Formats: sequence, structure tokens, C-alpha cells
Amino acid sequence: MDEDDLPRRRGDAASQLSRESLDSYSLDELADRIALLEAEIARVKSHRDKAGAHRLAAESLFKPKATT
Repeated sequence: MDEDDLPRRRGDAASQLSRESLDSYSLDELADRIALLEAEIARVKSHRDKAGAHRLAAESLFKPKATT
């Protein structure tokens, strides 16, 4: 089994970022970091929304028919 096939540990990257000292960053570097993090947040939210829409579509397709 390839390493890519194994489940990834969740939250690891975010945990590492939250522990990193920001003292050595300049104001410009902090602004760049914020922009990158905001872009990543937007990417994750977009993926979440697509996954939610996909799940709703699958649930409606495979939902048992109601009998009256």
C-alpha cells in the first residue's frame, strides 16, 4: 500500500501553524500569511459546499420512496 493511500492525519498542518512563533515576521510577511490563510479558508469552504451538495443529491437519489 502506498503512503498516498493511507488516511491523512487531520488537523496536523493547522496545529503546526498555530504553534509557530510569529515574532520574526515583518508586517508585510504577516499580511501575506493572512492572505494565504484566507485563500485556503475559501478553498476549504468551497470544497465543503460542493461535498454537501453532492451528499444531498445522493441522498435524494437513494432515498426510499414514501408510500402513502
